[in-house]
Amino acid sequence: MSTPASLFASKLEGHLTRLYPDEDVAALVTEIVTRVERLGPPSNEPAEKWSQNDVALITYGDSVTVDGESPLVTLRNLLQSHLEDTVSAVHVLPFYPYSSDDGFSVIDFVAVDPRLGDWEDVRDLAGQTKLMADLVINHVSSQSAWFQQFLADEVPGRDYFIALDPETDVSEVIRPRSHPLLVPFETAAGRRSVWATFSEDQIDLDFSNPAVLLEMIRVVVFYLEQGVQWLRLDAVGFLWKVVGTPCIHHELTHEVVRLLRTVAEAINPHAVLITETNVPALENLTYFGNRNEAHAIYNFSLPPLLIDALIQGRSKHLRAWLMSMPPAPYGCAYFNFTASHDGIGLRPTEGLLSSEDIDQFIETLRGFGAEVSMRTDGTGRESPYEVNISLFDALKGTVRGEDEFQVERFLCSQIVMLGLEGIPAVYIHSLLATPNDHDQVRATGRKRSINRHRWSLERLEEELADPASDSARVLAALQRVLRIRRRQPAFHPDATQYTLQLGESLFGVWRQSVRREQSIFAVHNLTRTKRSLDLSKLNLLATDEWFDLIDGARLTSLQDELELSPYQCVWLTNYEA
Repeated sequence: MSTPASLFASKLEGHLTRLYPDEDVAALVTEIVTRVERLGPPSNEPAEKWSQNDVALITYGDSVTVDGESPLVTLRNLLQSHLEDTVSAVHVLPFYPYSSDDGFSVIDFVAVDPRLGDWEDVRDLAGQTKLMADLVINHVSSQSAWFQQFLADEVPGRDYFIALDPETDVSEVIRPRSHPLLVPFETAAGRRSVWATFSEDQIDLDFSNPAVLLEMIRVVVFYLEQGVQWLRLDAVGFLWKVVGTPCIHHELTHEVVRLLRTVAEAINPHAVLITETNVPALENLTYFGNRNEAHAIYNFSLPPLLIDALIQGRSKHLRAWLMSMPPAPYGCAYFNFTASHDGIGLRPTEGLLSSEDIDQFIETLRGFGAEVSMRTDGTGRESPYEVNISLFDALKGTVRGEDEFQVERFLCSQIVMLGLEGIPAVYIHSLLATPNDHDQVRATGRKRSINRHRWSLERLEEELADPASDSARVLAALQRVLRIRRRQPAFHPDATQYTLQLGESLFGVWRQSVRREQSIFAVHNLTRTKRSLDLSKLNLLATDEWFDLIDGARLTSLQDELELSPYQCVWLTNYEA
């Protein structure tokens, strides 16, 4: 009879044989098993990984600070004082020592940036809430020990990177940036050009060397040992390189994800791997694999399509996309978000918005203070890659310009997201209605800084103490809605979803709980004018009593029209959890 240990070793052998057919696979298996076994025997225990109760907060470790206090301690205290019943998980963006890109150019994967705190602070957070951390798997800082070894022509780092003849044709490589792919460095072995997908300070690792994979598995084991439960695989789509190909979504990249899932689940059955692939929707879906790759994938098409729907006042593209999206495979989930530390990606709109739609999208948001980042495509031509703007300011108006409905429109965007199939994640600057930070852009020279504001806790408390402030209004409203949402079985990530056909001005979905005891019809007015919802178009069973979870109003007739105020949202249900 197979034991968990033997099954684990057998799975590893399959992954590693596909990745490294010319290597000593048995030795690699032994190396990985040894690293995992120190945390206890591998587990095959099935585990429920998520429920309707799960809502993640996305934040930097120092998004809110107090003089004289470690930012990770401040974050823990903020979760306790303001968000204890609002979120169930926290994604702390890279908290490691770094040299650029606000943490995503990692110097040391197994250290905590002393400006933020220490591992004890991280473990304290993990003891309070589900902790999500980044595995910045594609690249390291040029200041990392490994790359410094490369420069000195010393092992092991000498063999951890991809050095090519500078004349190598890399025109087929799909790029998220416009700088040259091959960056020259003076090394002890002479001048060498190395692969750098994202910046001259972020040097790509060479996963064709199994020693690199073993290093990353060591990091995964360490993170899980510190209490991390959810792992975000940053920029994972670019991981495996083969010159002469696009070098994105390579089959062996998918194999690495499968292997990491096997390792993570053997250590902690509740572990969740989430892939970050800012690409068109159909490419993104491939990271579910055959229910054996990512447990969850970022729903990158949602932010731009939702903004488009609200600035245009029409559900057309959002509705068409949602109808085309398959339910997540059993055991997998969508990771839904509307804003993050990055900009609003435009590649996920490919095939969903026309070039005219995208041009108007960009022009409208530029009117609200947005910056635009560019990328180089396979022909060397530059095209817009993402729009950099605070989501709160992205919704300060419509294609007609600014108006008085910014808060209502913004809350509508969040409530739409909260009703969709998947695990919702809310960026801290969405919870706090943080506007564009142009001062940060000028200070750093980076467009993404516009949406990476740092609040002092004293200033934030002043804002929240004023009930008329945008921050206080938005936080109070979202806290209330989130508390309601987290109790409803129809909002379980595995619950059924149907897209409703309600015309252009309204957007709606029907969610039904796994056990069928609860239905929720989530309907949203996408416009700045009053609209009527014809209740006869919904499947409201006459045997049930129906009411709105958000405002508590009960329906007196299922044949009436329900008038919705500008940007009003309703969650009509037959069951109160």
